[in-house]
Amino acid sequence: MSRQKRTYRVLEKAELRAAGLTAIDPNMDFGDARNLQNMTQVIEEYRSKINIYNTALSVIDSSKTEMEQLDKTLSDLTEKMLIGVAFKYGKDSREYEMAGAVRKSDRIRKSTATRLRAIADEPATKSAITA
Repeated sequence: MSRQKRTYRVLEKAELRAAGLTAIDPNMDFGDARNLQNMTQVIEEYRSKINIYNTALSVIDSSKTEMEQLDKTLSDLTEKMLIGVAFKYGKDSREYEMAGAVRKSDRIRKSTATRLRAIADEPATKSAITA
């Protein structure tokens, strides 16, 4: 999901106000850099910063999409490489373990009693949910 680009009400309000002030007097000046030319300059600077910000968001979104695609590609490649090692050397080999997997003989299995207990608990849980 892409990030929301920003528009600013303050900028829109300032532009409308500047247009109204220009209609009154294009040379309006209240001293201390409070004049129409300075206001127009600040509006342009602000608009420029907004454009830079929105462009940066687009670049970030594009990079995020590329990273997600590379993530999927890399995950798929590593999985296929591990499968290749398992095919060539077997799932109980040292090479399979060196590739980052757990050897078949090292896997810890639940005891038979635990598995039977888990199976016995399932119908009780299902009936409680349906009731």
